[in-house]
Amino acid sequence: MMSFKNILVATDFSNEAYNALFYATQMFKSKPCTFHLIHMYDDLAADPKSKNVLFVGKKELTRLHKSSQDNLTKTAHRIVLDTDNKLHQFNLISCKGSITTRISETINDLQIDLLIMGNKGKTGAKELFMGSNTIRIANTITQCPILAIPKEIAYKPIDEIAFITDYKKGCNKKTIAPLLFIANLAAAAIRVLHISEEEIMSSSQVSNKKLLKTCLKTTDYSFDAIWNYADKANVIKNFLKDREIKMFAMAYYRRNFFERLVHEPVVMDLSIYANTPFLILPVKD
Repeated sequence: MMSFKNILVATDFSNEAYNALFYATQMFKSKPCTFHLIHMYDDLAADPKSKNVLFVGKKELTRLHKSSQDNLTKTAHRIVLDTDNKLHQFNLISCKGSITTRISETINDLQIDLLIMGNKGKTGAKELFMGSNTIRIANTITQCPILAIPKEIAYKPIDEIAFITDYKKGCNKKTIAPLLFIANLAAAAIRVLHISEEEIMSSSQVSNKKLLKTCLKTTDYSFDAIWNYADKANVIKNFLKDREIKMFAMAYYRRNFFERLVHEPVVMDLSIYANTPFLILPVKD
């Protein structure tokens, strides 16, 4: 049985990042776990005169490291005061380097079960969905699921989780285990939404749907299907809004429905991801 014992929370010390951490502590309120707070600082800086990228000097690197550690300590003190939960421990990680490389290494080193990120950006702009490197990291991180928390969202008990799928991949127990764990923890129903890109399902889609049904047998679930190729993002947005869904999930693999969806121009104009936490499940065969 899967359990989320080690949760990695990326922070840049913004309000959005703190909000994501607070949301995660509420979500796992009843579970003993360690939150590993990670902050990365850059050892590269742009030269304002030449616009070339330079390595920062040793003195500046020392200052950046100290500032990172100090801010991590402040964040840990604040979350302990705000939550006062004896079941939760906090581990602080300050490191230099690229966000994707460092996060990937940390996930492997500490056997991380879930990565939490604050999703921030300008409403209606491309940054809304990609503001906290979420997609770049989803492209790189395949070891564990990612939960992107929209900025300034208050935690509400999760009663329904939407699972959006094309039934092409990601319907097996290994892939959806994190979704089942969260649904079980929150006593939430899973609402499967199939947005069909073809009028008739292939034989593999039919068998994947059956497989998913088997995986959900101990959970409260329902199936919905919508055939709408032109405007998938709006279909998802309306489904989440109409049902007051508190979290939605998708399985992610290269060149799949999800990747195509986030590159559709329509997505850039929508606040689809502005109000609902988004669980990204790496496909496990």
